[in-house]
Amino acid sequence: MDRDLTPTPSQTVGPFFHLGCTGPASVGSLVTTATKGERITLVCRVLDGASQPVPDAMIEIWQANAEGRYAHPEDTQQKLLDPGFSGYGRLATDEQGSCAFETIKPGRASGNDGTLQASHINISIFARGVLKRLATRAYFAGDPANAEDPVLALVPQDRRSTLLARCDATDKCRWLFDIHLCGESESVFFDV
Repeated sequence: MDRDLTPTPSQTVGPFFHLGCTGPASVGSLVTTATKGERITLVCRVLDGASQPVPDAMIEIWQANAEGRYAHPEDTQQKLLDPGFSGYGRLATDEQGSCAFETIKPGRASGNDGTLQASHINISIFARGVLKRLATRAYFAGDPANAEDPVLALVPQDRRSTLLARCDATDKCRWLFDIHLCGESESVFFDV
């Protein structure tokens, strides 16, 4: 048998990758009735380079509780843990490229050097054609603490707006965050 052993490029991730990770494994609500903090809904929308919705992406979020502490063994801050808050969510996007998480506005977590970071939500994006997850953050537009956030300060001024969730004008508890995978409005992604 004559075989061609010429290497071929890797396959891109198809629209099937979130099967088994969403559906019954979805986590759209990070809160319980006992969760402390300001309740919000974070609506993430994933768009391609032509600003068209990506209907088969998967979004994971990870955030601190209202005190600014993560539910993780490596977070040893002297802040209280909230047993009513998981800090983690995972959803698939719908036909409009959107998904909505019920959560709280996170407190200010300490950075590696002990300085306080502005309130933010860490976001991972998985989508067709994306071989490794894309990592970004959603900060809250209008938060005065954004001006002193050490991570946000690393981003060029003209690109920081891609990291800002905007308050919905019709519902002050609803925050809208667009994620552009590429193109002129490409979101800032972090190499983590």
